[in-house]
Amino acid sequence: MPTLPACPQCTAQNTYADGDNFICPDCGFEWLKVPVDDDGDTTGGPVKDANGNPLADGDTVILIKDLKVRGSSIVLKKGTKIKGIRLPEGAGDHEVDCKTDQGAFMLKAEFMKKA
Repeated sequence: MPTLPACPQCTAQNTYADGDNFICPDCGFEWLKVPVDDDGDTTGGPVKDANGNPLADGDTVILIKDLKVRGSSIVLKKGTKIKGIRLPEGAGDHEVDCKTDQGAFMLKAEFMKKA
């Protein structure tokens, strides 16, 4: 029997499945089921931006939050437009590959919205 994921909002283990959603009875949070492989990584399913819009290769996105680049003094500013993103397979938790004026980066889709 597959184990159910912990609640992403309150981290409680007391979750249950209901149709296409998981529900946490402790905090009432609901989220969509996404297939998970044996390593606990999400598989399949479209990559979605912060507003839930599906992203595709070549899309233009806008950052919704200032992002500090780890290991450097570079900050990607909120409102930066990034053109021609790529969605590589097996990229781990950073789903979007992109190039900016400051260099090439792998970013999480939750920090961008489709332009």
